[in-house]
Amino acid sequence: MSYPPSRPEVPARPFTVLTVCTGNICRSPAVERLLAAGLGPDSGVRVESAGVGAVVGAPVAPLMATRLDAAGVVHDGFAARQVTEQMVRDADLVLPLTRRHRSALVELAPSAVRRTFTLRELARLATAVGPHALPPGSPTERLAALVPLAAAQRGLHRARPEDDDVVDPWGYDESAYARSFDQMAPAVEAIVAVVRG
Repeated sequence: MSYPPSRPEVPARPFTVLTVCTGNICRSPAVERLLAAGLGPDSGVRVESAGVGAVVGAPVAPLMATRLDAAGVVHDGFAARQVTEQMVRDADLVLPLTRRHRSALVELAPSAVRRTFTLRELARLATAVGPHALPPGSPTERLAALVPLAAAQRGLHRARPEDDDVVDPWGYDESAYARSFDQMAPAVEAIVAVVRG
């Protein structure tokens, strides 16, 4: 008896997170690298970044690179990219760094509205959802489950508008970079804690 040849398995498409700031050299690359490190190399989640006015091809800004070094997070090989409509459409989760970026991205790709949160907004909503509300599974599966649950929390938790934005340190001194990093790192940690359970 002959059997048909087995078909090669098609690898599952990775869950993609796109984080976006202005130049893609300070805030969004920091979130990209922090989130990827927090979720781990075997998470199945692909984290990328871009900028609405990117300094295309540039590395991470030195003062932000110093912060990533201190956190033990690798930033080598980074090159800034300009965000495109296709990037936003293809992402399963979009994490702009400010409400203004969020508006620009939703205008660029309106279908992304329910999966687009500022970083700090998602951290707050993910904490409200909590790790136990997510089904058991891989980080990919849990992050995919978190997105609609977080969207459903919008409007249920009051926050000041400034609580959703991460300050832009570009052009300022080291203290501005410290403030910006100190807004991003805990937000990333909160999201990872919920996804990792």
